[in-house]
Amino acid sequence: MTSINASSVPWSHRTPTAPPNLSFSASALSGDKLVFRTLTASYQTQRTPSIISPKAVSDSRNSQTCLEPDTSRSVLGIILGGGAGTRLYPLTKKRAKPAVPLGANYRLIDIPVSNCLNSNISKIYVLTQFNSASLNRHLSRAYASNMKNEGFVEVLAAQQSPENPNWFQGTADAVRQYLWLFEEHNILEFLVLAGDHLYRMDYERFILAHRETSADITVAALPMDEKRATAFGLMKIDEEGRIIEFAEKPKGDQLKDMKVDTTILGLDDRRAQEMPFIASMGIYVVSKNVMLDLLSNKFPGANDFGSEVIPGATNIGMRVQAYLYDGYWEDIGTIEAFYNANLGITKKPVPDFSFYDRSSPIYTQPRYLPPSKMLDADVTDSVIGEGCVIKNCRIHHSVVGLRSCISEGAIIEDTLLMGADYYETEADRKSLAEKGSVPIGIGKNSHIKRAIIDKNARIGDEVKIINSDNVQEAARETDGYFIKSGIVTIVKDALIPTGTLI
Repeated sequence: MTSINASSVPWSHRTPTAPPNLSFSASALSGDKLVFRTLTASYQTQRTPSIISPKAVSDSRNSQTCLEPDTSRSVLGIILGGGAGTRLYPLTKKRAKPAVPLGANYRLIDIPVSNCLNSNISKIYVLTQFNSASLNRHLSRAYASNMKNEGFVEVLAAQQSPENPNWFQGTADAVRQYLWLFEEHNILEFLVLAGDHLYRMDYERFILAHRETSADITVAALPMDEKRATAFGLMKIDEEGRIIEFAEKPKGDQLKDMKVDTTILGLDDRRAQEMPFIASMGIYVVSKNVMLDLLSNKFPGANDFGSEVIPGATNIGMRVQAYLYDGYWEDIGTIEAFYNANLGITKKPVPDFSFYDRSSPIYTQPRYLPPSKMLDADVTDSVIGEGCVIKNCRIHHSVVGLRSCISEGAIIEDTLLMGADYYETEADRKSLAEKGSVPIGIGKNSHIKRAIIDKNARIGDEVKIINSDNVQEAARETDGYFIKSGIVTIVKDALIPTGTLI
């Protein structure tokens, strides 16, 4: 786990900021055409914006990008926390979607926040309206006291006002309701992000492409093959990478009509043939004056960016540009996608997503837990979080969250254990046993396969959570579990009595 330390956030791993002699003029901030310089280590040239096809980005950071004004001063990050998270229920029963645990030690919100920090973006708002207490607590512990200069990470919860008595109606409406706050910031662009995606991206290159193409809006685009394309909103571009058409989950002839030449955006010929479609990632750079005009004047009633505002801006002649991201990206808004993304980090020899990139670390709150202890345990192809106690059991192809306690004889296969928020003392565990109750953790000789065990769950001895009948969907909340897409999810704080068969 990488945690932020007040004295040693590795800013040196990021792209150098612009030298102090570069100006951040008032005219640029007021919305006039921005004239900027592109810098390298050996020379500096001034030029006006021109059409330059953005190249595909990847996880590697092998080239320097230096923006003027730099992103720490000129970009405001807005992370959309999403709605009630019904597709991720019951993981969202007691927490906001961005606060759902991820990869043993982290939470979903750590991904976009870390991408921002690694891209020198330090002014970040997180918009949410459901169960935001745990999200707010995590962000304050992880980032609030460790931001440099004027940086911040703050939660903005939905609120009613005399002007607007409604809660957030969608992504665009959420931003609109806080425009009065956002427009006070002396910035050039808004970077609009989702709080439930897993990926690593250099936003500085994204913003550079936006400025170089003189775009009003730039949309991050993912290359797609025909099989996956039908599940996404697709875009069509011209020879300059400008978006000219949108289609939501097209099929048949409509799908074929959305084919594009992705070499325009930087893919080589072979990859372009394999991936002839581009899908919107729901990630946008929007110039400040454009955002204010779109949400206040052009589309004052629009609720959603992806289906209303962005296509609408294209239709009224604004320059909406595509920017290709050709790396790992996963929308983990469903139980199945969330489960697969977590177990994907155990894949060998190379995981789907790595938390071990030194140049672009993923941050989270420091918990100061002891190292995990494994006593006579057989652990294969798994990731073990901090502070676990694992005794004489077998764990295969699983992710074990922090503070997990797994007892003798247990078998854990293809499973995500989220761990616990706190330890129980030996006295607590003894007292529970005397009362016939169950301590937090996995009991003796229990067998768990293809499941998600949420935090603080109490799994008794001789329990079998194996879905032997291959049930695909079931809602048994009173019994402490749900089944979605064949995956058993044990609810947070649930108690599964000794001898239970699921």
